[in-house]
Amino acid sequence: MQSRKYEAMVIVKPSLGDGDVQKIADRFKSVVEENGGKVDSAGKWDKRKLSYPIDGHKEGTYVLLSFDAPAKAPQELNRLLGIHDDVIRHRVFRIDR
Repeated sequence: MQSRKYEAMVIVKPSLGDGDVQKIADRFKSVVEENGGKVDSAGKWDKRKLSYPIDGHKEGTYVLLSFDAPAKAPQELNRLLGIHDDVIRHRVFRIDR
């Protein structure tokens, strides 16, 4: 099975503390690892003002996840990010070498 390089950018609710944000990052890191991937980095990036309000939020805390994985890992990650209550927006990108 071929492994590819991916990055996931996740925006979580700004009301979450640093510990809660790191728990979310660790949770999604474990999802990648359970699906045969290897995580290069996972953690809080920055809190920023959003370009436009999303679900009433004017700010969001960004979490960046960089990993190598087979195709099933980002599919499962994308599914779980879509149903997580604290995630405002997310996007998984495949990095071409």
